[in-house]
Amino acid sequence: MDIVFMGTPAYATTILKALLEDQQINVTLLVTQADKPIGRKQIMTPPDTKSFIVKNNNNIEIFQPKTLRTSDAYNRIAAHKPDFIVVAAYGQILPKEILSIAPCINLHASLLPRYRGASPIQSTILEDDSYAGVTSMLMEEGLDTGAILGLSYVDSSKYNAQELFDILSHIAATLTLKTLKYFNSILPLKQVSADASHCKKIQKKDGEINFYEYSAKEILIKSRAYIPWPGLYLPTGMKLHALKQSHYLSDAEPGTIVAINKMSITIACKEGCIDIEMLQPASKNTMMAREYILGKRLSLGDTLA
Repeated sequence: MDIVFMGTPAYATTILKALLEDQQINVTLLVTQADKPIGRKQIMTPPDTKSFIVKNNNNIEIFQPKTLRTSDAYNRIAAHKPDFIVVAAYGQILPKEILSIAPCINLHASLLPRYRGASPIQSTILEDDSYAGVTSMLMEEGLDTGAILGLSYVDSSKYNAQELFDILSHIAATLTLKTLKYFNSILPLKQVSADASHCKKIQKKDGEINFYEYSAKEILIKSRAYIPWPGLYLPTGMKLHALKQSHYLSDAEPGTIVAINKMSITIACKEGCIDIEMLQPASKNTMMAREYILGKRLSLGDTLA
């Protein structure tokens, strides 16, 4: 079968790789986002899917339209006469003209209708769900509202967002192949919109926390959800790394250093305490938390700032 693939980040690359390795599938076109300036030096960097195709010298056309709502975009995709269009974290909503070219199958990283939108993996962790998953879905004009073709899930309780992205990308790759090969025998399941929830795009400000407002459990959940970006940081700009649940009991003021351990420090929170192994002061390198407080001559009862 001939496939047009639409995807941008590493999550999509894992699915694309599985399609390319299957002898029954012929990927003829990659549609991805434009190259973007990255880092302090603003170096123009291609999407992960494009880098993969270029590096592996695959004879696949690459198309990077600014928008899909043009006749050029429609004509470029339609010219390939695909049997299916497979979409994974592409980054734009497909207009009805594109949807009309061939059945469009989206691999969304949640158990729909839960977490429609831009940050399903982070939202799964933030809500402290026991399971994360991937849904293969027949796309329509709404945002992640199409009929369900298949589901696959995994225990999410012990993973951070970065780990789940990798795990779910491989689950999505397997689910994609199954959905394509059994498409004609699948009875699509309409989503129940009353059960739907939506998630927003993660922003840098989401990573800011303070010990007065959040419990230890809430801080640890946020630390899992916001790896690798935006991470957790205090209002001063200090970043917190390698956080663990502490069994230390204290009624000290939130933000207070209540223990200095061999490999970490213990900080009181709104409820409970957390152990912090690594700190990164604003505009400085990451260091051991213990080394930081000793260098600042901080001791028990002082506030981490």
